[in-house]
Amino acid sequence: MRYLAEPFVLGALNRGRCVEQFLGPCESPKGLAIHWVEIRPVRGAYEVYLHAALDCEPPAGDLDTLPPLFEGEEEDFGILLATTHDPLDALDAAETRTGAVRERWVNQSMAGDEYCDYVLAGRPARTPDGQPWPAPESS
Repeated sequence: MRYLAEPFVLGALNRGRCVEQFLGPCESPKGLAIHWVEIRPVRGAYEVYLHAALDCEPPAGDLDTLPPLFEGEEEDFGILLATTHDPLDALDAAETRTGAVRERWVNQSMAGDEYCDYVLAGRPARTPDGQPWPAPESS
């Protein structure tokens, strides 16, 4: 089972572990691109980041190795969308700002597996459950 139930998401965050969610394709003048959202526990707070990268061949299981889409970014890239002091508020902020779905959060680095599944499925226009891919506010 890849997806985390809400108590496991909150437990991971409370233990200082990141959670992520693959958000699918995004528009880019540079070519095919993807994005994902991450919640990071940082010094008693929770930071919500939106990441975007070029969709390259062969697909990488580690999304952080893909070339960043946003200008001036390096290895640890992303746009900070929100900072909260409660993990549930971080989930709410991530979902509100990016269109992430509560039932699709995964442990850190597992979003890369979601990306690989997306590529193997032929880069479908809809999520695995048939919904349109999210369109984050800051993409």
